[in-house]
Amino acid sequence: MLGLVKIKRIAILGAGLLGGSIMKTAKRLAVAETCCTWSRSEKTRERCRHCNFIDTVCESPEEAVADADVVVACVPVDRIVPLLSQVAGTVKKGALVTDVGSTKAAICKDAKTSLPRELRFVGSHPMAGIERNGIDEARDDLFENRLALVTPLPDTAPDIVDDAKSFWQSLGMRTHSLSPAEHDKIVAHVSHLPQAVAVALAGTLATQPLQWRDFGAGGMRDTTRIAAGTPEVWQAIFEENRKEVLPALDTYLKLFGELRDALADNNSQKLATILKLASDWRSKLK
Repeated sequence: MLGLVKIKRIAILGAGLLGGSIMKTAKRLAVAETCCTWSRSEKTRERCRHCNFIDTVCESPEEAVADADVVVACVPVDRIVPLLSQVAGTVKKGALVTDVGSTKAAICKDAKTSLPRELRFVGSHPMAGIERNGIDEARDDLFENRLALVTPLPDTAPDIVDDAKSFWQSLGMRTHSLSPAEHDKIVAHVSHLPQAVAVALAGTLATQPLQWRDFGAGGMRDTTRIAAGTPEVWQAIFEENRKEVLPALDTYLKLFGELRDALADNNSQKLATILKLASDWRSKLK
């Protein structure tokens, strides 16, 4: 088991914001002796060669995972299991293998059928991030006191779950275990729905005269900030979690429709009730 013992080698497959921040944090906190990475983009690999928190930039994912104690797949959700299948034969015995995907049910199901049984894999989702991506955005405080969700299947060995929790805790995170299905239902509401709302709002504003954007203040900036997220990443997330995102959107649209109807009907009492419900909920958010 890893426990909280210092790790000799971490392999990060996909050097974006999360992968870069894992390495940068691991270096600052002396969690790992060596941080190595691979990216499918030569441009990204070249940029990584100039990052002082990365020890080795590899030309193939197999080279990156060789002799690693921890392997973390930090690629879009639809690429995680194919990538891990590609490197499974190279991962050393006993290594912890996990990911950072925002959806879990499909990943964990596919991992169970596609990856060798002896591979010590468990799904993870560090609930941390910003709207910008790329290795240049990596931060060594991104995970501080944030929540990492670990999503074992019923037959996942407890020591693998413990190792995953210990790894994320070593980066400064709190951890919580839940099933992949429960994870997807929760994040559909607390993460994917906010993204969809921000996208729809930014898309609506994009249909108006461009100069109107200059008149917006904090409200516009706050509510549309995450809409700047990478389209490729979010398309994969929405499509993979559509089963849970659609009901979340339906609930939102129902309340949004009630808000519209209250305005159309000049129903002040109904409008006040909707506004108070939202205000009370938001004011208690820590």
